[in-house]
Amino acid sequence: MVLLRFGKLAGLLSILLLAVTLPVKADDGRFDGTVIFLRHALAPGNGDPANFNLKDCQTQRNLDETGRKQARGIGKRIAAANLNLAGIYSSEWCRCLETALLLNLGAVTPFSGLNSFYENHAPREATLTKLQAKLDSLPRDGAPVIMVTHYVTIQAITNIAVPSGGAVLFDLATGYARELSLLAFSPAN
Repeated sequence: MVLLRFGKLAGLLSILLLAVTLPVKADDGRFDGTVIFLRHALAPGNGDPANFNLKDCQTQRNLDETGRKQARGIGKRIAAANLNLAGIYSSEWCRCLETALLLNLGAVTPFSGLNSFYENHAPREATLTKLQAKLDSLPRDGAPVIMVTHYVTIQAITNIAVPSGGAVLFDLATGYARELSLLAFSPAN
């Protein structure tokens, strides 16, 4: 009887593991939004060192070579889509600024409304208020903007969690947000 229970449990665990590891299609490949929230590329670790200083990249968690390659690849995919971007904004954190610059899509504007309030390095409510004011100022039907930011910021605005280099498409007109696959940036056939 114990073996039978273990067998069923093992089977259930196998199904659960398979469900967790199967890729989930984040979207249908359409681009229908105004803001692309992009989480910074891979920067190994979690949070920032205890001696964090916004003005000193040496005191921050930064991109590694894999993250740099990831950022360049994301930029190439977006460039291939010819989106005619209205702007690129970035958190003031070095890993976000480097990601935004490595996209190689145009000038990058540092914007404190995209900063991370994880570990209280920036005040949560003030940061989100500034970001909301920026979103409110953008044209509802204008060209898209890219906002390179952090997990906590994207989740607070869109209620969607994305991995490093992950993106969320946010429609200013409807407030609808969805995870955006890089496949959405493939040039039209």
